[in-house]
Amino acid sequence: MAMAASTSEGEPMMDINTTPLIDVMLVLLIMFIITIPIQTHAVKLDLPVDSPNQPKPPIDPIKNKITIDAARNVFWNGAPVDLVVLRQYLDQTQTMSPIPELHLQPNPDAPYEVVDEVLAVTKRANVEKMGFVGNEAYAKF
Repeated sequence: MAMAASTSEGEPMMDINTTPLIDVMLVLLIMFIITIPIQTHAVKLDLPVDSPNQPKPPIDPIKNKITIDAARNVFWNGAPVDLVVLRQYLDQTQTMSPIPELHLQPNPDAPYEVVDEVLAVTKRANVEKMGFVGNEAYAKF
């Protein structure tokens, strides 16, 4: 359907001029956007603080070393342990992924029965990745 257009040029225009209305609305919209506070989505977390006095974890995820000295003392990564604590450490290492290596280094003068007790503890803990370190100390040249 065609629109009827007025052909007389002397008549007043009956349509409203919407250009100033659009300009005012855009200015108001910009002012409204500027005054809205920025929404921040923050999650409050209590992160651990690294302290220099914090003790080193007793279990290394790569390799751990058991040493036995001549005075019948058993050491786990340099710290003295008894056989019960040694078993707890070994059980913890077997649950890690990947399982860390275990290095056993008895002193050449260490009593065999202490070494045997340590080997029995490692066997009961089902340790599979174990090796003897320092075998060159037993070689006679």
